[in-house]
Amino acid sequence: MIRVGLAIVLVAILAAAAGPVLSPYDPASQELSRRLERPSLSHPFGLDELGRDILSRLLSGARISLLVGLAVVSVSSVVGMLLGSIAGYFGGIVDDVISRAVDVLMAFPGILLAIALVAVLGPNLTNVVIALSVIGWVGYARLVRSQALRAREFEFVQAARALGAGSPRIVLRHVLPTALPSVVVQATLGMAGAIIAEAALSFLGLGVQPPTPSWGTMLDAGRSHLFDAPHLTIFPGLAIAMLVLGFNFLGDGLRDRVDPKLAS
Repeated sequence: MIRVGLAIVLVAILAAAAGPVLSPYDPASQELSRRLERPSLSHPFGLDELGRDILSRLLSGARISLLVGLAVVSVSSVVGMLLGSIAGYFGGIVDDVISRAVDVLMAFPGILLAIALVAVLGPNLTNVVIALSVIGWVGYARLVRSQALRAREFEFVQAARALGAGSPRIVLRHVLPTALPSVVVQATLGMAGAIIAEAALSFLGLGVQPPTPSWGTMLDAGRSHLFDAPHLTIFPGLAIAMLVLGFNFLGDGLRDRVDPKLAS
């Protein structure tokens, strides 16, 4: 499972990185006389409603999806690990405040809260990352908090405390490393969730704005041509499904490696 997921993810990363070289056409180049043309040798994935090459736009859109996923996971994991470790290690009123904030955010459906935030901030790539990060850190905080509650009772943590090590040093050097394997698994699965969320926001017109290619906007543009030009939605949909499946396979495989008991 790890190999299959890693292979899919690596292919997507290589395609996104080498997109400008691999793209047979300019993603923004239009041929209105050939609009909605079906797949052919010259255009393997066909042309969209403005005569733009779908393969070139998919390669360009892959960079958007991976960039958003990486940015959201990076911000969410750092904030979640910091707050979760503080809550679990110190406990008391600090734990209560952070835990209540987590409970409040988890009480709202994530995608609806993201839609509301983007609607207030404005539809662009930066605000999409901000909105998804605001709702994304809570999962990491809950995970790291539970690990910190367990780690603070370990003998080596108590020994470091007895030797006079400060709380920041203990948290950074002894508590957080115990949670890293679980955080890596969570981050891998979080990439899949962020990619789907970005595609959903772009589909609703709240994400990346045209003419910048995005898999979500490509799906939205193909809605009105489901029967006369189905390739407009088939290929972006397959791209999203395959990339999300790859990250899920990778995350599930890593989870089994981190905790072999789950493999059964």
